[in-house]
Amino acid sequence: MATPEFILDLRAQIGHDLLWLSGVTAVVLRDGDAGREVLLVRRSDNGAWTPVTGIIDPGEEPAVAGARECLEEADVIARAEALVRVKALPEMTYENGDRSQYLDLTFRYRYVSGTPRPADGENTDARFFPVDALPEMSEDMRARVAAGLADSDVAAFES
Repeated sequence: MATPEFILDLRAQIGHDLLWLSGVTAVVLRDGDAGREVLLVRRSDNGAWTPVTGIIDPGEEPAVAGARECLEEADVIARAEALVRVKALPEMTYENGDRSQYLDLTFRYRYVSGTPRPADGENTDARFFPVDALPEMSEDMRARVAAGLADSDVAAFES
């Protein structure tokens, strides 16, 4: 599901007004034949390669949300290891006029099982890439992956 039901319900009440949401980014890592690899998905809306991302449901634990998104979007089971980055993202306006801003919580996950595939229609591809051969990504998505690859278990944040 691209837009969670609770957001559609809120939009029915607030229209296009700014909506502050909590999001999660799952940087899923595994040790492959070519060394360390990261799971990326290719978004169906704009063709961009990104780690798995999603919106945290009301009352849902953030690390659980990331694992859920991995399974829903890429058919991969992953286990959260560390919160590695906390960042308020810039406000965005969607084509329909809806305005949203996200607090992104980026977690490093360890691959457990599953063969990556675009499982829910939000993506056209899903696969592991060697960390030294990543496809082109936005600066923000590259920063999220870099946070997941860092050797620290302390979350980075801006002050």
